[in-house]
Amino acid sequence: MNAAKFWLAAMSLLFYGWWNPHYLLLLVGSILFNYLCGYLILMNQDHPRRASAILTVGVVANLGALIYYKYLLNLTEWLKGMDRLHGPAWGTAILPLGISFFTFTQIAFLVDTKRGKARERGFLEYVLFVNFFPHLIAGPIVHHREIMPQFAKKETYGFRWESISVGLSIFILGLAKKVLIADQFAPIANDVFKHTADKHVLEAWVGIIAYSLQLYFDFAGYSEMALGLARMFNIKFPANFDSPYKSKSIIDFWQRWHISLSMWIREYIYFTLGGNRLGLPRQFLNLVITMFICGLWHGSGLQFIIFGLLHGFYTAINHAWRLFGPKLSKDASRFVIWMDGVWKWALTYVAVLVGWVFFRAKTAGDAWGLILSMVGKGTGDSPGGSTGVVESILNYLGLAVPFWNYTNALMTLGLGLAIALAFPNILQIFEEHDASLTPTHSSRGWISFRWHPGLLWGFLLAVLALVDLLMVTGNSEFLYFRF
Repeated sequence: MNAAKFWLAAMSLLFYGWWNPHYLLLLVGSILFNYLCGYLILMNQDHPRRASAILTVGVVANLGALIYYKYLLNLTEWLKGMDRLHGPAWGTAILPLGISFFTFTQIAFLVDTKRGKARERGFLEYVLFVNFFPHLIAGPIVHHREIMPQFAKKETYGFRWESISVGLSIFILGLAKKVLIADQFAPIANDVFKHTADKHVLEAWVGIIAYSLQLYFDFAGYSEMALGLARMFNIKFPANFDSPYKSKSIIDFWQRWHISLSMWIREYIYFTLGGNRLGLPRQFLNLVITMFICGLWHGSGLQFIIFGLLHGFYTAINHAWRLFGPKLSKDASRFVIWMDGVWKWALTYVAVLVGWVFFRAKTAGDAWGLILSMVGKGTGDSPGGSTGVVESILNYLGLAVPFWNYTNALMTLGLGLAIALAFPNILQIFEEHDASLTPTHSSRGWISFRWHPGLLWGFLLAVLALVDLLMVTGNSEFLYFRF
């Protein structure tokens, strides 16, 4: 069993180092340092002050490395570009892959060790817990109490046909969401975000809706591929994605989108700040601070700060509405209940779209330019400012082009939304086979079906896998690799 652990750990390190061998030293150093800190904290549980001091050193060191690579180098480059900083370079600004994920994972381990919730296990289990390749690059942020016990079991290292079939099926479906759906929206979104201020109002809306669908299926695809890969190795991950565009409130959205990050900031930031125990004004402040940090987690630019603050205010307003807003009558008709759900869904989706503008734009100024275009205050539709589907929509509005171009564009966006809203997600499709450690909370949608081993599913997935491979290109990247 130890040989299997060692081989899997070594292959995961090789997987990470293949991209840039220099950053392999950073990952290995981080693992060794945090394992040592966890061990020392555990050994000093009878000396709270000493344990707290070790925890402080560990957290500061982790955050220091994250700040250096993710924020400080970008800041110094920006200051040099503004001719505000002189002197030798501080280092390279290339962001190490997955640094946010393995940093937050290990900070949680140290904090829970200090709290007595984590008991140090073998070194190999810890190495696998941190650098197991399916989650290392783009999540989910795994928790020690969920993952380390699995790596300690002998059964994990045996061959299971059920795990292979379930995991491979999930992987194929996740890859299909990435290359067959998400990548088809990328050219539309990329073209609109190149020049954000000169867009027609409809072009702006089409661009941001296209990006919302690109990000949705890109992140869903990666999350499901991670689940599938882990399951093939008899490991179950927590879910990171549960049909967030079905949400009818921002609170519900963050319980479904990037679930592992939402749970992390809730447990280690929001509750640490006092949560909802100190009265409503402090609770709302804690929500804004927590989402501000969530925005910073995604990037160092002003646009990410605005993204976080925006969702902080969204969440605070949502909590206030739940407490003080009007309540739907218990005797309301089905139509009234349905309409109540429709307007809540629409408001939530539009609020999310506004946030995605700042999330995607290169600068806060570019984001504001697109926001103005979305409300009809942009500089107009410039000639040649768009291509493909977006251009066909604008041409249809002002020039003579075939009607089917316009129809095709709307159908493309409509089909993407229909898949997101009407179809079951992976957790629901594989509900009977324990796709993850997280139960689904979303509705099944209008279309419902489940996976089961058999000839039909095998044939369909084989065809889908072939199409996936034919559609994979070297220019396709997962968006969350940037974080």
